[in-house]
Amino acid sequence: MTNEEISDILRNIGLLLELKGENPFKTRAYQNGARAIDGMSEPVAQLVAAGTLADVDGFGKALVEKITTLVEAGSLPYYENLKAEFPDGILDLLSLNGLGPKKAKTLYQKLKIGSLEELQTACESGKVAELDGFGKKTAEKLLEAIQQQQLYAGRFRYAEVIQQAEDLVDMMRTHPDITRISIAGSLRRGKEVVKDIDLVASSNNPQQVMQDFVSLPEVQSITNHGETKSSVRVENGLQVDLRVVDDATFPTALHHFTGSMEHNVALRSRARKRKMKISEWGLFDTSGQEEKLIPCRDEAEFFSHLDLDYIPPELRENMGEVEAAEKQTLPRLVDWGEFHGCFHNHTTASDGKNTLREMAEAAASIGLDYLGIADHSKSSVQANGLSTDRLLAQVEEIRQLNQEMEGEIHLFAGVECDILKDGSLDYPDKILEQLDYVVASVHSSFTQSEKDQTQRICQAMANSHVTMLGHVTGRLLLEREAYAVNVQEIIQQAAKTETWIELNASPYRLDMDWRHWKAARDTGVKCVINPDAHRVQQLGHLKPAAMIARKGWLRKEDVMNCLTLDQMKRILKK
Repeated sequence: MTNEEISDILRNIGLLLELKGENPFKTRAYQNGARAIDGMSEPVAQLVAAGTLADVDGFGKALVEKITTLVEAGSLPYYENLKAEFPDGILDLLSLNGLGPKKAKTLYQKLKIGSLEELQTACESGKVAELDGFGKKTAEKLLEAIQQQQLYAGRFRYAEVIQQAEDLVDMMRTHPDITRISIAGSLRRGKEVVKDIDLVASSNNPQQVMQDFVSLPEVQSITNHGETKSSVRVENGLQVDLRVVDDATFPTALHHFTGSMEHNVALRSRARKRKMKISEWGLFDTSGQEEKLIPCRDEAEFFSHLDLDYIPPELRENMGEVEAAEKQTLPRLVDWGEFHGCFHNHTTASDGKNTLREMAEAAASIGLDYLGIADHSKSSVQANGLSTDRLLAQVEEIRQLNQEMEGEIHLFAGVECDILKDGSLDYPDKILEQLDYVVASVHSSFTQSEKDQTQRICQAMANSHVTMLGHVTGRLLLEREAYAVNVQEIIQQAAKTETWIELNASPYRLDMDWRHWKAARDTGVKCVINPDAHRVQQLGHLKPAAMIARKGWLRKEDVMNCLTLDQMKRILKK
């Protein structure tokens, strides 16, 4: 059981106990335990095995016993019994944006609401608005949150699914009857949000492959079991579809099921003009009286028959890739292995879970040459933003640590500086000029008009101390829509002021959206890929974000992370 799974269960126990009206100290113990585990760099299972879990600050005997049971048995009877005291949908209710435990408790006790469906009905009938502490506006916001959650149902973030898909492929690749297998669909194309995992395999014994696929231990339910296609659901509710074809058909089947639909339509049109036909079953010559199969050993050969260079899957969106492949002008896309460092990382000085030294050591361990530290600025009170004195003290700490760790990793001293409502920055210039770089970000006043929000951000970028713009639209995938902002104006201002635009690597953000990056690149704007890491493990977000950069047509020369340490020092000094 992972640290995240354990902390989720502890957090749920705390919420359920609060609903029951239990002693607040007991409730808080579980919530604090969940937060402590969130900040751990080592697996809880290791602490349990070593018998050192009780040494963790704040972990009492009862908490240690329950966590040990979770790790060793994979479940906790206390938790299951506690859940059984409430309606099945109560935890879904507690996960709703804008509904905290106190309000959920009132809804449960006063109106017996224990599910999203019941809450929606009560909001629409006016019962919620009549409750003390709620009102019409609160009821309207809860309805909006429910509708948003319904919209996102059955969808998953790329970074949360890709490893699961790769593990399935690696497992099935060892099957004696499988010749070739690959991820397909929107996941292969690197879409930021997907609905399922598509797999395509080739085999001479598809029935056996299908039987073994639906029998995998990860499978929770079977929704379709055919001779050449099966669909299952795994533990998190994600659907996995497997199609099996003969090996001669594999390249065209893989291309077809990778998509996108628009890309496939464009290629079919191209094929018709060349007296050919494309389907999932192959590429055919239609110039004679009878169709003839054109053999393709792989996708590269498939594209070459259409007089095209190989088009990487992430570009297959019918956004100019076919024309570029014809003209042999497709870019050599950036690769994760070309990164030397990153910026926009947090420590325990603000709302991070690891110390400055721990972040530095973790960055060095994954092969980075430099790491930028950008804790929150003073206006982000909710994130323990740094006062001027604390910021300058951290700068000094970074300078000292650079001396100690010379040759291992270099730290750049920065800050994630709030862009205030009027477009000014959270610190005066005399403070900002003492830093190596500044990430300027919006963390408040999301409801401004598009004109005001755009002007606000553009004004911030005009400050010569701003190096890069953080998470441009403020979106949280499957949680919060982007605020109103004119991205094209932002791009133009970034080009004018030579401000780098961040591709925020958090799986919840991936912001700026890949659809804008080609235009930004062609305008001369530089990209900087930042993990927005709040703990050491999140430095790994750089790898899946590289896929989004590739999807945005970005090359090595477009991405600042690809600069060496010496190059970066010179640029930041300038």
